[in-house]
Amino acid sequence: MEAVRRGSCFVVLCVAVAAVLACSAGVAVDAAAQELRRGFSAAHDPSYSQFEPVLCDPTGAFALGFLLVNSTMLDLAVLHLPSSFPLWRAIPDRPAQWSVPASLSFDGDLVLTDRTANKVLWSSGGAAGDRVVLLNTSNLQIQSGGSPSGVVWQSFDSPSETIVQGQNLTSAAALYTFDRRFAMRLGTNYFGLYIEPPPSSSGSVAAAMYWKHTALEAKAQIVAAGGPTYARVEPDGYLAMYQKEGPPADVLSFDTFNHGVRALRRMTLEADGNLRAYYWDRDGSRWVLDYTAITDPCSLPSTCGAYAFCVPHSGRCACLANATDGSGCAAASVGGGLCGSTGGEVGGLYWEVRRQRVEPANKELLPFEHSPSAADCEARCARNCSCWGSVYTNGTGYCYLMDYPAQMMVAADERKVGYFKVRSLEEAASGDGGGRVAGVKAALLAVGVTVLVAAAAFGAYRVWKRRFRAGADARRQVGADDERLSPGPYKNLGSFSSVELSSSFRR
Repeated sequence: MEAVRRGSCFVVLCVAVAAVLACSAGVAVDAAAQELRRGFSAAHDPSYSQFEPVLCDPTGAFALGFLLVNSTMLDLAVLHLPSSFPLWRAIPDRPAQWSVPASLSFDGDLVLTDRTANKVLWSSGGAAGDRVVLLNTSNLQIQSGGSPSGVVWQSFDSPSETIVQGQNLTSAAALYTFDRRFAMRLGTNYFGLYIEPPPSSSGSVAAAMYWKHTALEAKAQIVAAGGPTYARVEPDGYLAMYQKEGPPADVLSFDTFNHGVRALRRMTLEADGNLRAYYWDRDGSRWVLDYTAITDPCSLPSTCGAYAFCVPHSGRCACLANATDGSGCAAASVGGGLCGSTGGEVGGLYWEVRRQRVEPANKELLPFEHSPSAADCEARCARNCSCWGSVYTNGTGYCYLMDYPAQMMVAADERKVGYFKVRSLEEAASGDGGGRVAGVKAALLAVGVTVLVAAAAFGAYRVWKRRFRAGADARRQVGADDERLSPGPYKNLGSFSSVELSSSFRR
C-alpha cells in the first residue's frame, strides 16, 4: 500500500513538474501561452498521461488544459500546478473518452469539441470576447474591449466543486460534487448542503438539506429585500457571508482564523458530501486541512446510503429492512411518482418498510406536523403522493415527513417509529406499478409452467429409457430365437416389437 501511495505521489509530482516546465517554456518563448486570441485552436494529444496544459497564468502556478478524470474521461480544467489539484472543471454533461480526438477552440466563445462526432462537449455559453486569460488568482476570464467591465465570462462565476480565496459564491451558483450527488447552495441568510435528486427523478424528489449554517448577523443585518447574499473565503482563515461590501454579516472560522497564516486557501465540497477548507502549506508540499463542516460520520449522507441507518459513535450501518439488492440496502430508485390510478394507495408502486428506534439525523431541517399517533402520522405520508417516509415521536407528537427516499437515518430510542416507501429499480423503469406486478405474476406463472413441463418431460424420458432398455434386451433374445428357428424375413420381428413398445408408451 505504501509503495502504491508513493507511486501515485510520484505520478502527481511528474505531472506537476511537466506542466510547470511547459508553462515556464511558454512564458519564455511564446507570449501566446498566457493569452488566447480569436481563431485559436488546440488539438488534444492523448499521449499525455494526466494533464495537457494549454494556457498558463503569469506566475506559472495555474494552468488551463485537458485533464484525465477517473482514468478514462476527458475534462477541461484549471489546475493548481504544484499539487495537480483541479480548482475548476468544465464537467461536460456527456464527457468524452481521453482517447478521442478533441479540441479546444476560441472564436469569441471558448468551446471544447469532440472532433470525431463533431459534437460540442462544453462551451462558455455563447460569450463574445476578444481574448482568454488566466489570472494569478486561478480565475479564467474571457475579456472584451467593448464590455464595460472588460469581462464577458469567468470561471469564478461558474464554480465546480471548489471556491478559492477572493472568489464570490452567490445564490446564482452552487458547488456540486463531480457525480452531482451533493450540492452547496446559498439562501438569503444561510448556506446549506443538499442531497441532489438524480436526473431520472423528473421532479418527483426534492433536494434534501442535510446541513445548514445560518448567519448570526453579529456585525451586520441581512435585509431580505437587499439582494442575494454571497460568501467568500478570506485570507485570514474564515468564510464570510456578505450582503454588500463592508463588514461581513457572518464569519465561519477555520482552525487558523487570525493566526497569521498567509497562503492560498480553498473550500471544496468533496465526494463524501462533506465541506472542507484547506490552505497550501508554506513549504509547498501539501494541502493542510483547516476546517470540516461535519465531524459526525452518521450526519454524512454517504456513510450508510439509502434505506439504511447509522449507529451513533460507531458509524456502523444497518438496513431499515432485511431485503437487499445484493450490494447493500434496498436501492433508492426515484423515477416516476408514488401515485397511481388508485390515488396514492400502494397498488404495486412501492412496498412499505416499518422500523422502530430510528429518526432522521437532519430532523431539525425537516418539516413536521403535530399528530395524535404513529398510525395517523403514517397515514398522512401514505396518502401523500410526494412523501417518501415519515417518523413519529411519541414524546412530542411530532410527525416528520420526508419528500425524498429515506437517507440520513440514525438509531434512536423506542419512542421513534418510522414508515418508509421503497420503489424497486424495475418498478421505476416500468412507470406503472400495477402493470409491472401483473407482468411479474405472468412471468412467474410462465416460469412455473415451464418448470413443470420440463420435470414431466424428464420423468417421461427416464420411464422411456428404462422400457427401451428392457425392450432392447427382449429384442436381442427374440432375435437369437428367430435366428435359430426361422432364418429369413421373420427375424425383423424384433423391430416390430420395438415399434409396438413405442406406441404403447405414447398411449
